[in-house]
Amino acid sequence: MLELKPMINALLRSKIGAVLLLIQVAITLAIVSNAAFMISDRLTYLNQETGYDEEAIFSLSVSTFDPSINLVQQYAQDERDLRAIDGVIDAAMTNWMPLSGSGSSSSMHLVPNPEIGTGVRAAYFTTNEHMLNTLGAKLIEGRNFYPEEVVHADNYGKLPNTTIVTKDFADELYPDGSALGKVLYQGEDAVEIIGIIDTIKGPWLNDSRPANVVIFPFNLSQPRTGFLVRTEPGKRAQVMAKVEELLLKSESRRVFYGIEGLDESKASYLARDTLVMRMLVVLIVVLVLVTALGIFGLTLFNISKRTKQIGTRRALGARKSAIVRYFLIENFLVAGLGLVIGAALAVLLGQQLMKVFSLPSLSFTFVLASAVFMLIMSLVAAWGPALRAAKVAPSIATRSI
Repeated sequence: MLELKPMINALLRSKIGAVLLLIQVAITLAIVSNAAFMISDRLTYLNQETGYDEEAIFSLSVSTFDPSINLVQQYAQDERDLRAIDGVIDAAMTNWMPLSGSGSSSSMHLVPNPEIGTGVRAAYFTTNEHMLNTLGAKLIEGRNFYPEEVVHADNYGKLPNTTIVTKDFADELYPDGSALGKVLYQGEDAVEIIGIIDTIKGPWLNDSRPANVVIFPFNLSQPRTGFLVRTEPGKRAQVMAKVEELLLKSESRRVFYGIEGLDESKASYLARDTLVMRMLVVLIVVLVLVTALGIFGLTLFNISKRTKQIGTRRALGARKSAIVRYFLIENFLVAGLGLVIGAALAVLLGQQLMKVFSLPSLSFTFVLASAVFMLIMSLVAAWGPALRAAKVAPSIATRSI
């Protein structure tokens, strides 16, 4: 501790370099801690459970251009053809694909319009009785659709009167009891909840309620529609390779596109978030390296200015370990003060990011962990120059610098 006074005096004599390094350490900590927190938040978001066997499910879309084709019959035939392929577990026609970033949603209410009552927003499928098996969804209450409950039409003239919902949606709409057998209203239409399934995610993973999903037994046959197919493990690729050719045999006046695995659709939907996360990783690496180089350079500069002083200490009996310790403690003082200031800046920056980008509140654990990491990094960066200082010969004290 007796060395603190000469250390502080030495730093004050070259205060510009010390102040610049202090500022660099503070800014780096503020940015790194918030970037690390954002990466953790993105990883949680990217790796969330979806409720699907993503590697066994794929989707395909179709566009039909001939108005003379009976779409209701044609799509029913397509479903039968898909289920007949070796390796296919089940297939279902649907209005949108899960985890794709594109779909339909609506507010479901406890009373019909125009009455004002509790409403819960949910994404919704229009499909048939094969959808639960196609998705691999687990029915935890109630039953699946009966085939006769499924409405097959080319317009919305007749709507279904039953539905299956996810547990998340049911618990939000009916928090005080089971939703099974209860009625919800979409606009003025009353729909009975006949089944409740375990958690599955809708098309938007970044939605405030991604697991609020409602399934209606309704096959709307329009010129553009889609199918979901679930295959046996390891057979998805071979089924995807033959599905277009097979379906064109029954009707060639149409185009199939978007034949894509569910995991691939999810990756495309999340590509932007993945890119942002990788950019944040690169930002952290660059900032840490620049700061480490700054510490390395400042320590070398201080050693070059104090060569005679170091030689004098060595001539007076100072051990090499004492010289190394001296420069490490000196570096610790500068970096430590910078980290204290940086911690305050990190909290302020986190508050601004929370307001502007609606991010979660910064956990101080990330600030503390980043500070410890940077402190260790600063000591490692100063270690090499400190060892070099320890090798200064005592005879250098008799020379002029």
